This record gives sequence, C-alpha cells and structure tokens, in this order.
Amino acid sequence: MKVVVAIILGISLILSASLLKEGLTGLKTSDRYVTVKGVAEREVQADLALWPIRFVATGNTLEQAQERARSSREAIYAFLELQAIDKNAVELQRLDVTDTRANPYQGEGEQKFIINQTLMVRSTQIDRIRQAAQNVSELVDSGVLLTTDYGPGGPTYLFSGLNDIKPAMIAEATASAREAAQQFARDANASVGGLRRANQGVFQILARDQAPGISEQQQPVKTVRVVSTVDYYLE
Repeated sequence: MKVVVAIILGISLILSASLLKEGLTGLKTSDRYVTVKGVAEREVQADLALWPIRFVATGNTLEQAQERARSSREAIYAFLELQAIDKNAVELQRLDVTDTRANPYQGEGEQKFIINQTLMVRSTQIDRIRQAAQNVSELVDSGVLLTTDYGPGGPTYLFSGLNDIKPAMIAEATASAREAAQQFARDANASVGGLRRANQGVFQILARDQAPGISEQQQPVKTVRVVSTVDYYLE
C-alpha cells in the first residue's frame, strides 16, 4: 500500500513540475512582444468654405450711415456676382450700430454713427471662393471699408468627409504597423505572432503646407493623418 502511495505521489510531482514548466514557458513567451507605430496620410480637398465679409460704414447722422452701409452691401453683392457666386449663398449676419455720443468715454465731440455688418458667404464652390478672396481688393477700390474686428479675415475652409475615409486609413496604418513589426522580427531572428494590443490613434486634419502663421483652416487642401500604435507578440 505504501508503495502505491509513493508511486502516486511521485507521478503527481512529475506532472506538477511539468505543468509549472509549461506555465513559466508560456509566461516568458507572453512577455516577448514589440510595440510599433503605423502611419497613414491622405491629401484631401476642403468641401465647404465659410467667408465672413465684414464692413463698416459711418455718418454724422444715422440715415447717412445707413445709406453708406446699403451702398457697401450692394457693392459686395455685385462683386460676388462677378465672381460667379450665387446670391443665395450669402446671408446677412451681425449688425452693430454705435452712436459715439452714447459712449461715456468718448468725450465731447461731433456726433457720429458707426455701422458694422457681416455678410456670411457659405459655399461648396471652393475654387470660386478662393479666387474671389484673392480679388477682394476690388471691394476696397470701390469704396467698401472692410474690417476684421470680429476675427481673422478671409475664408475658412472645412473638410467634412473624414468618416468616409477613416476605415481605409485605419487599414493602411495597421498594415504599416505590421510591416514595421515584421522588419523588427527579422532583425531579432524572430517571427511576428498574434496581436497583443492596438490603439487606433487620433485623426488629425493638418495644413498641407505647414509654415509659421498659416493655419489649417486657411488652406483649401489639407492633410489627414492618423498614427496607430500596435503590440505584436514575437515567436
């Protein structure tokens, strides 16, 4: 009986040692992985332009200021028509009227009325907006007093098709990451195993021409970029 018990205990010890060895081997293998990054970039064209055209008109009377503001609006509409921009794309927005006599910090002086108004151009015709913005000096030549008191001048170009290109770019970034992992594995005399962990990364819309003082929204052509971080097991 004692012999049988001893044999059973011996077998149990051998099995336990074997299982422990396999577990340790598996643990060591699971720690062998490489972290790589995959990059995908794509050049895109803006599909919406927002152009706030701001102007100011003054007069010694409210009626005089209003007449000058009306003349400026008509000049802007005529300019946009010459640029083949539909009037329906233009919306009258912010209107501010200032009576200088109502300003307690103005001091004594001649009464004056100041009208600030914004015409917002919203269009998907990017090339026409871009060309019109380059010819905006014609408005100044016609007597329109343009102002940028309420923000930067010129059009803002937006790209709204990010969701349409996301899947293909993620696949491209993932393929780039695996290629980097395979190169690392070759250099390390190993092979790439399964996926351990993946981080899709954040999509960025950047200016195509990145230079000081130039923002992404000022450029009709943009670069979409995503960097994915992936962990692969090494075998």
